[in-house]
Amino acid sequence: MHLSRRVFAIGLGLATALSVPLAAQAQDRVLTVASSATYAPFAFENKDKQIVGFDIDIIQAIAKKQSLQIKIVNTPWSGIFAALNNGDVDLVISGVTINDKRRQSYDFTEPYFAAQQLIAVPKASTVTSLKDLAGKKIAVVNASTADDVASREFGKTSPNIRRFESTPLIISELAGGGVDAAIGDNGVIAYRVSQTPALKTVEDPAFPVEGFGIVVKKGDKALQSKLNAGLAAVRADGSYNQIYKKWFGKDYQPR
Repeated sequence: MHLSRRVFAIGLGLATALSVPLAAQAQDRVLTVASSATYAPFAFENKDKQIVGFDIDIIQAIAKKQSLQIKIVNTPWSGIFAALNNGDVDLVISGVTINDKRRQSYDFTEPYFAAQQLIAVPKASTVTSLKDLAGKKIAVVNASTADDVASREFGKTSPNIRRFESTPLIISELAGGGVDAAIGDNGVIAYRVSQTPALKTVEDPAFPVEGFGIVVKKGDKALQSKLNAGLAAVRADGSYNQIYKKWFGKDYQPR
């Protein structure tokens, strides 16, 4: 082959090899999803050590709609945002409440779950609201929305606020008599209390309705848009309601 033709052919081959795989690579890249699997029924390990739950079903349904490949990684809550910041994971779905403080550092999808805080107390307790917990020992998950709520009401440095790393730990502490109450997101607190006959839940109407969102790095608009489109499709075709009913035992009622 003439040298110039050979150079042209090699160049053409390289251009083709580079252009096609790069597009395919962007489409085929596996996205790493962080979720703290201590948060039943949203994310937890089953008897086979598989991560299952409402959050897991939702992100898998979204991924299917958007032809995204994902890998779920069990990530402790205490390090979940650091993992996103460091690029160890691409997104987080772990019952993360959307709030103004977090919006400063991260981008969120549209809410995929409407949450309120819920109080757990012993069945004999006379507590009927957050204010009734003044002077009582309260368990919360560290750096959670419940931690923020208790800190605003009773002071961040209050010795009565006991901080733990997971919801099972705060319920265990309450059931064991180490604290007088535990506060957390309604879905997970109700689920845990349903398995602990000595406890009951208390709703405080003063608690605002909050949205859980899927978290991506600040400025990752492309991924945010794909996730939002997938979530909208899952809601539209009835898949969302099926998943909701599977984990909460009732049809989804928009708030």
